Formats: sequence, structure tokens, C-alpha cells
Amino acid sequence: MASYQKQLLKSVLTFSSVILITAGVKAQQITIPVETETTALVLQATAGKDLNTVYLGQKLNNKADYDKVAAAYEQPNDYSVLFNSAYTPSGSRNLLEPAISVTHADGNNSLELKYVSHNLTKVDDNVSLLTIKLKDPAYNFMVTLFYKSYYKENVIEQWSEISHLEKGNVTLHKFASANINLRAGSYWLRQYHGDWAKEMRPEETQLTHGIKTLDSKLGTRADLFMPSVFMVSLDKPSTEDEGQVLFGGLEWSGNFRTDFEVDPKDHLRIISGINNYASAYQLKPGTVFKTPAFVYTLSGNGKGEASRNLQNWARNYKLLDGKGQRLTLLNNWESTYFDFNEQKLGELLKDTKKLGVDLFLLDDGWFGNQYPRNDDHAGLGDWQENRKKLPNGIAAIAKEASANGVKFGIWVEPEMINPKSELYQKHPDWVVKDPKRDEYYFRNQLVLDLSNPKVQDFVYNIIDSLFIKDPALAYIKWDCNAVIYNAYSAHLKNEQSQFYVDYVKGLYLVLQRLRAKYPEIPMMLCSGGGGRVDYGALQYFTEYWPSDNTDPLERIFIQWEYSYFYPAIASANHVTDWGRQPIKYRVDVAMMGKLGFDIVVDKLSTNDLKFCQDAITTYNSLKSMIWQGDQYRLLNPRENSVASVMYVNADKTSGVMFNYLVNNRYDEGSKAPILLKGLDAEKNYSIREINIYPGSKSPFVSERIFSGDFLMKIGFNPYVNSGRSSVIIKIDAVK
Repeated sequence: MASYQKQLLKSVLTFSSVILITAGVKAQQITIPVETETTALVLQATAGKDLNTVYLGQKLNNKADYDKVAAAYEQPNDYSVLFNSAYTPSGSRNLLEPAISVTHADGNNSLELKYVSHNLTKVDDNVSLLTIKLKDPAYNFMVTLFYKSYYKENVIEQWSEISHLEKGNVTLHKFASANINLRAGSYWLRQYHGDWAKEMRPEETQLTHGIKTLDSKLGTRADLFMPSVFMVSLDKPSTEDEGQVLFGGLEWSGNFRTDFEVDPKDHLRIISGINNYASAYQLKPGTVFKTPAFVYTLSGNGKGEASRNLQNWARNYKLLDGKGQRLTLLNNWESTYFDFNEQKLGELLKDTKKLGVDLFLLDDGWFGNQYPRNDDHAGLGDWQENRKKLPNGIAAIAKEASANGVKFGIWVEPEMINPKSELYQKHPDWVVKDPKRDEYYFRNQLVLDLSNPKVQDFVYNIIDSLFIKDPALAYIKWDCNAVIYNAYSAHLKNEQSQFYVDYVKGLYLVLQRLRAKYPEIPMMLCSGGGGRVDYGALQYFTEYWPSDNTDPLERIFIQWEYSYFYPAIASANHVTDWGRQPIKYRVDVAMMGKLGFDIVVDKLSTNDLKFCQDAITTYNSLKSMIWQGDQYRLLNPRENSVASVMYVNADKTSGVMFNYLVNNRYDEGSKAPILLKGLDAEKNYSIREINIYPGSKSPFVSERIFSGDFLMKIGFNPYVNSGRSSVIIKIDAVK
């Protein structure tokens, strides 16, 4: 017997012994609190060993009071005594939506999960890990629940591990990561929808009895129509600074499913995990199925506090190099599209140096020979340099970049394949396609089967070979443009229902290998825009691409909504020729994150070029505060003619305020002072306008001094109007 199976058998015997011992003594309830600085999640094992969630809310002052919560909330007619189960099983007493559903090796579909034991481990001064072991008393079937709490950030991650020692395979039909229970008078769901160039469009509705489901069945590019992140406000829709609200999202880059069920007792049950659509999973004896983490934070002071919780957590614990630096780049895509050669790239490299950014990014179109990548119909899969465009290879471009004093980065789409490619001809069995169906394309391409270890090796070697050709390669843009049609894996043969899960597992294995060898190389997470933005992927990437829609007016709305869940340092914002706004407006919007450029530099006017050069210098002096500071939303673009956002450093000595006109109707603008946030009421601050276009004059002819108290109670008017459509204000403490 394998060592792991021996360990698992020992655990099963221990579980059984605990249950038998418990049966021989007077059973008592066991209360298990999980606390952060302001939040408490309280679990309780009943006398009958059912594990329930009895409380999720603001932390109580006296820990002993958690023992009294269940009795205070007790209501009759919970027929199953499972309405607030911490991980609801199906097929036995449960009457509501389950978190887990299985078919045992003997064909039985019922499941009970009884509390066995729990253990709380202090990972460090800020992080704790609670594990709770559950077992079916009739089967050698176990679930371990994990609750990882981040004290200062007020964030909790939940996931589960499922295992068994039955005589044969167990089929997992549903396998959620988290099962959360909330109590309030009403519940308001803020969800998001979208499509290409229309990411993160919010909708807010009151949840009613029954089940509301957010999900994706796209396989790859899973967030294209609906991302997994959401907000739930309790009792009334929360505002930026008021109301109780929970933010949540699944750390998974494939199909997801989140159920919101208002139960017969008017409580809200949130069950989130991998989408079990077409994904029944065969679990062999002695193996473990680990679900992805579900992350959430609960705020008692509105959406702004919740977002700062998640942003701090992401920078400190989840986003790759979240406390580090980022490169400002110039991309060739909108300058050349597929039409370029060494000479054109050489000129662009000179523009990169002239502009003053750190890196030149070579985008799509550099590869393929038999099927050259001159448009999006051919070449994907054939990752050799195109000899006509780059006769001396990417090493020559990288060398030229170095000679111009800038770094070099490159675009790849390693998960995808065009039917017009040598790879397709050589390895048709590596392609996700149904042998009984006609091929159907998304952007003229198909998806490679990452459930296949050989394909995983191939994708890994695509990236690895780039570093072999150019050891100084400084940046990877990883794209993913297609969804999965006709889901079928030649590799999985008779286990097709595992494909959607195993694909993402295969993707993560590739990324883990790459990060083991290249731990510090910046990588952009791109998926035809924001089709794949989640913390499951972002632990391997330094940044994400919010949208291919780079119209700065549209980007204000897109970036605003993303910022609730992801920090500014992770948002790759490029200045392009999209939109009708002047260059200042475009640059100012892009500065609210990780700045980049995708413009034809030699077509800029003298003043436009001078402004961009100066703006990069200004940005370099501000970026640490934008990336690591606390973000405060001042005026919502969906509710006002002006959008306003500010960032404040940790010690409240400096801030920057971005203001934009978002309504071009007659005489619109900032007609009253805007209330600032996040400052120290006892400090005095100087106010001055920065990032001014050459030849323009600011109405603020000199620095003005105000107290923090004044700025947060009376405010400051940046005088945004049609002639001053974008205004940046710098705020600094003075003695």
C-alpha cells in the first residue's frame, strides 16, 4: 500500500475512533470561531456532529459570546437541521442546494458529513489556518474543510479536500469550495456581465427566494460573459462608505459556478466552486481532490473598505510580486498590427527610448513560416521566428533593444492553435475537438489539450525556448483568445467529463513549472481583454489586461469596477489612439495602474510628445503611491458627470487625485467641491495641479494649503469642465 494510502487509512481509523468515543459520552456542541481584525466566522458542531455556520458578521468583543449565537438565532421548522450547514451534503436529509454530491463505489447517492475534529494553526503573526475534518459514518469518505484567515486584511479563503478509501471509484457530481451562510432582512447582489470590449458591466438586484446562479461554461476565457467576482449587500444596497457588504470570488481560471439561495428561513446561502457542468469527476481510492480557494471579505463600512481589504490582501499574499516593481512599456500592436519587419521594429525601438519607457513589447505576428502569421488565420502553434519578417530572429531584436537602453518583451498565445499550422498537421490528437463533429472556430483557432502531459510539456517549452534564445527576455504577454467548442480530449479517452477540470489543472502545472525556473519575469495575463482575470491565475502573473477596449472614457468605467477586486499595480493600462479624447486625458486615465503605451510615437506632435515624456517622469514619482497606496473612490462615473479617484500613501502624508469629465453635455463639470477621503484630519496639506499639458495654465497659480479636516468635510473643486476634461491634483502634508 502506498504511503499516502496508509496515512489516509490511519486517518479513517482515527476518524471512526473519535466518532465511537463520542457516541459513548455525552455529546456537546463545539464552537469554532475564525476571527480577523473586524470580522468573525463562527462554526459549530452540534450534539449530533453536524457542522453548521452560526454566524458571519462583525467580530464580538467577548469570544465566549459566540457560544450563545446559535440559540439567539434559533428558529423552528428547519426540518433537515442542515439549512445552515457549513458544507451541505446531498442525498440524505438535505432539502436545499448541496455543496457536495457524490455516487459511492457501490452506487449509493447519499452522503452525510459528521464532524470529527479540527485544528487551528498559526501560520505567522497575521495568518491562521483552520482545518476541520468531516466523515460519512457509513462510508470511508472524508472531507477536510480549510479556512485561511488574514487578520489585518479581514480576508478569508476557503477550500476543501475530498478523499475516500472505498472499494472502487467514487463519482463527484458537485464539489464546491465554499458554503457560506448570511442572515439579514434582505440581500442585494451586484454582479457583472460583458463581452469583448465590454468588460465588467455591473447589475444590482435584490435576491428573492429560490436560486440565482452565476456561472461560466466557456472552458477557457471563462470570464468573457461573466466574471466570478460579486458583491452581496445586507439589508440595503451598500454605498462606497456605508453598509454591510461581502465581496467574493473564486480563485479558478476555468468554468465556475456560484449559487445564491434565499432559503425558507430567509437566510442567504452562497455556494461557490468549480462548475460541475459536464464535469463529473472519478475519484480513485487514496487520492485527494482539492478544490480551488474561494476568497471573500466582509465590510461594515461599505464597498470602499471591502475593496481596500482585497487590494491589501492581494498585494501582500496572492498577486505575483505584489509589493514589487513594474515595467512601463511601448507595444507595437496598434502601430503595425501584423505588418512589420526588422527595420520597422528598429525604428520603434528608437521611439521606445525617445518616449522614456522601460521596455519594448513585440506583439502578435512574429512567428510561423510554412503558415506565416500575417493575420489571425494561420501560424498559431508554430513558434519559430518568421524568417521573412525576422531573418535574424528575436535575438537580434532583443540585442537592438539593449543597444537602445530598453528591455525586450514578447507576445505568445501558447494554449491555442490554428488549423493552418504545422503543429495541427503533426499532432491533431493534441487539439480539443470532437471527432464526430465539424470543427467550429473562435477567432479562427482551436484550443490545445492541456489535460495531456505532452501538451503541457510543449507549452512549457514554448516559453522556455524564448529564454534560451534571449536570456535577457524581460516580459511575457500571455494571451488566450478562444473559448472551447466541442469539448473532447483524445488523451482522456473514456474520462471526458474530467476535461474541463483537468484542462485548468494542466494550465496551472505549466505555470508552476515556469515560475519555478523563472520566478521574477513579469507576465501579463491577457485573454482577448479581460476574459481571464482571477486570483487563481494572478498568483503566476504580475498584471492583467482589463480590456482590448482602450478608449479612455470606456476605460474609466472598466477600471473603476475592476478596482473593487484587484489592486492598481495589477491593472495594465495602455495609452492608445482609441477614443476622441486628447492625449492628456488618455495618459491620465492610464496612469491609474501600470502605465503603458501603444501609439505611433513618430506621429505625435511636438507638444504631445513632450507631454508624454514629462508624464512618464511624473508617473515615476507617483507610481509607488498608486500601486501600494489606499484607493478611495470619490465620484462614481455612473452617477456623476465627473469621475474622481484618489490614492493615499500609508502614513497619509501624500495623495494624488484623478478627475475626469465623463459627460460631454453643455456646461457639465465639477460644479461643487469634491470631498476627499483617507487623509489625516489633523494634518495640513498643500494642493497643486500636476501633469499639465505644455502651454496650458492651471487656475491654481500657486500651492494652496488646507487642513485634512477641511478637505474631507468641505472638499476641493478641481474645476473639471470641457476645457479641462482631465485634472490631476497632488496632495502633500506640510508642517
